[in-house]
Amino acid sequence: MPSSFYSLTQRIMAATLLALLPALVWAQATPTPNRVDGYGAPSTTAPTPPDPSNHGETEVNILSSYYQQDGDHGAVQGGRGTQYLTDLTPTIILNVPLDSVTRVSANVGVDYYASASTDRIDQVLSSPSAHDARYHVDLGYSRQLADKRTIVGVGGGFSKEYDYLSFNITGSWAHASLDGNRELSVAGQAFFDRATLILPAELRTGGGQEHGSGFDTRQSFNLNLVYSQVLTQRLQLAISTELVAQRGLLSTPFHRVYFRETGEALGKAKTERLPRQRYKYPVGLRLNYYATDLVQLRGYYRFYNDNFGITAHTLELETPVKVTPFFVLYPFYRYHTQTAANYFAPYLEHSVFDEFYTSDYDLAGFSAHKAGLGLRYSPVYGLGRFKTPFGGRVAKFKALDLRYAYYRQTTGLTANLISADLSFTMP
Repeated sequence: MPSSFYSLTQRIMAATLLALLPALVWAQATPTPNRVDGYGAPSTTAPTPPDPSNHGETEVNILSSYYQQDGDHGAVQGGRGTQYLTDLTPTIILNVPLDSVTRVSANVGVDYYASASTDRIDQVLSSPSAHDARYHVDLGYSRQLADKRTIVGVGGGFSKEYDYLSFNITGSWAHASLDGNRELSVAGQAFFDRATLILPAELRTGGGQEHGSGFDTRQSFNLNLVYSQVLTQRLQLAISTELVAQRGLLSTPFHRVYFRETGEALGKAKTERLPRQRYKYPVGLRLNYYATDLVQLRGYYRFYNDNFGITAHTLELETPVKVTPFFVLYPFYRYHTQTAANYFAPYLEHSVFDEFYTSDYDLAGFSAHKAGLGLRYSPVYGLGRFKTPFGGRVAKFKALDLRYAYYRQTTGLTANLISADLSFTMP
């Protein structure tokens, strides 16, 4: 087999590895750790691991997305009421070469969100709880070892919003075979979170004007394993798993639960209560098939199970089509189905004798469909060039990605998502 094919497969393997690495910091992106589907605004806080082999250029990605959802099963009101939410997420990702084998990365961004659901925490509309911003910074360092086939990396970061503070540390190792056709990667991450316990207004002490409920913590530990292999010149396969162990605060204190024995009168609700330990066991299989020089098929299946009693299946299909040498369209579709958690029941269907209880529809049984279209425009010489304030260096506007997705759950929740990725390089 020619050496040029080995070089190509090595590049493909690297790209496949980066694509398969999960959004490990999704737990950091929200104080609600119960979402299995991941349908919401995409987590941009997981920086692409810097690739030391691309040592000639500094890479800058400016990303932004706008997410809007609506439904009528808000957990703040006990499984009924609005789920309307908007989220705007500008993010900058920077990968900088220090030398031919070492790179550093930075990921800085803000999430601006408005939620009509959380506006019901104190039963007064237009309250401060309706709006918030989350700030996040993640830094990474990676180095290619002397064998040219192993990359190691470390990183860390933090996230801050009004009632939530999170720190994380991460480490990774990836090793390719001599022919570049196989690769194994291992990544681990630990999160240390601290949350202000905000209770519904009628359940607070001190007249309901103060939170009055202190703080709580949560620790999350993720272990991700990915084995990828080039089977033929057209077919690649990868198997992955991300084991997650969480302990501490796993419920959301301002989620109300109403019980059939006590009814819906004001003050009769209790705050959501869930176990303080959770273990997740997902396994994924990804296949990439180059049908022709112009069409590619990307398939992904994931099986998910956890000790909350949720079993889920997710199937994704994406078909990039090269319209011209520089312009690619990629329609995509995603199907997800899950069973309900052992501790979930709808509004007024829990018993006061239940040990654990939630009416959060993220833990309900449902099926969901997500479909959309993306486009990428990446001319050989870029879309344009301009001088930067950094010593007069010339930056190249390398590529533009635009993407739209529509999401619908059988619970009635619908969502729209628009995102953009502007890629730049500097020598």
